[in-house]
Amino acid sequence: MAQIQETQLAVLGAGPGGYAAAFLAADLGMKVTLIETGPKPGGTCLNVGCIPSKSVLHIAKLIQDAKEGIHFGLKFGEPKIDLNLVRGHWQNVVSSFSTNLGRLCDARKINFVQGKGKFTSPNTIEVEGKGSVKFEKCIISTGSSPTKPPAFNLPTNRIMDSTGALKLEDIPAKLLVVGGGYIGLELGFVYASLGSKVTVVEMSDGLLPGADRDLVMPLHRRLETIFHKIFLKTKVVKVEEVAKGIKATIEGPEVTEKEPIFDRVLVSVGRRPNTGDIGLDKTGIVLDQKGFIPVDDQMRTAVEHIFAIGDVAGDPMLAHKATYEGKIAAEVICGEPAVYDVKAVPAVIFTDPEIAWCGLTENEAQAKGIEVKRVRFPWAGSGRAMTRKRTEGLTKLLVDPKTERILGIGIVGVDAGEMIGEAMLAIEMGACARDLAMTMHAHPTLSETLSEAAESIFGHPTHAMPKKS
Repeated sequence: MAQIQETQLAVLGAGPGGYAAAFLAADLGMKVTLIETGPKPGGTCLNVGCIPSKSVLHIAKLIQDAKEGIHFGLKFGEPKIDLNLVRGHWQNVVSSFSTNLGRLCDARKINFVQGKGKFTSPNTIEVEGKGSVKFEKCIISTGSSPTKPPAFNLPTNRIMDSTGALKLEDIPAKLLVVGGGYIGLELGFVYASLGSKVTVVEMSDGLLPGADRDLVMPLHRRLETIFHKIFLKTKVVKVEEVAKGIKATIEGPEVTEKEPIFDRVLVSVGRRPNTGDIGLDKTGIVLDQKGFIPVDDQMRTAVEHIFAIGDVAGDPMLAHKATYEGKIAAEVICGEPAVYDVKAVPAVIFTDPEIAWCGLTENEAQAKGIEVKRVRFPWAGSGRAMTRKRTEGLTKLLVDPKTERILGIGIVGVDAGEMIGEAMLAIEMGACARDLAMTMHAHPTLSETLSEAAESIFGHPTHAMPKKS
């Protein structure tokens, strides 16, 4: 007879949303069972996503910084790359983080069950090889997986998704990146820094579709010096494996070589929610047209005692959004008056330079017909950017022209992701441009560009040309 475990709260999926929800619910006194296919909490983000990718991005950045040392009177030789140690770095980071999560789970007396979980009823999850978990409440946090169009489903390891690319099995002489979104650009930057000739193919007319163009252009210009080729308004029609690699048929206005051969291909055209094989038909939950689980502002599904968070609950598919939603769901389940009511969700592209934004974007303002006043402070006026010879950056504010309330902030430049927290706080607190302008910032720092951009609203930025009378 299969073993049956009973719990107050079952959390299906132990990624950054799932384990955050489980930890908080346990802290609030609930008996929690956390179900995860992997050996420890962490999910995609920790094991094959955010953490390993940022680990290798740091290595790539070190290589680029060394190359540019010549601008500071320093000249280094070509780097000697030990792929085993490169892989070992991110694997050690993942192992350390994962072990700590396991300890935190044990300290809260959470029942961690390893195995693939699948609903067999609205109150039961069958865990492969471990029996059933009967629950009073449940949080679904099963995350998402890379999308690979059928045309790329060849029986070869030369065609990779993001998970395969992070294995760093070798440094291909020629790499084709299909998709100019954040995953393709981040991993393309890694491989280019390691020595690959990287060609990026993007169907739309710009990299990072959806992001404001003035934020993307400094990155695009820099990547043109790092990547071999960037093709826009271009598509890969066909791929086939040949003796020397993968032959790709490429169509686009600037393509001269129609069937180039690459050593490897990275397909990064998006992700899909992991909702198709978890037995949702047994719960009464119906997916929307995109495969997401519809939820309300308390993260509750159409089935009152079941909640959904993170990638399965809709865009944007971001780890920090999942964590935030997980905490909301846990509080609601524990009787707290919590709702998901945020004014902004931060986004960071960890390329070099980084791009970060939160709140309203110019694209959204135009699409929705929202009147905004835009001010920009170029980093050519930043003393800190000058010391680093990285003045290509830009800090932008979008404000309500009547109230001067800050509606959105966008930043492109080195370490932009480290600056977006202040921007988020300003928007969430309902700050106006004068609040940010009058906040004293340390000098010389890149964060000063936020206050100088705010000062531009009134025509008084210290390190930019004054507004004409």
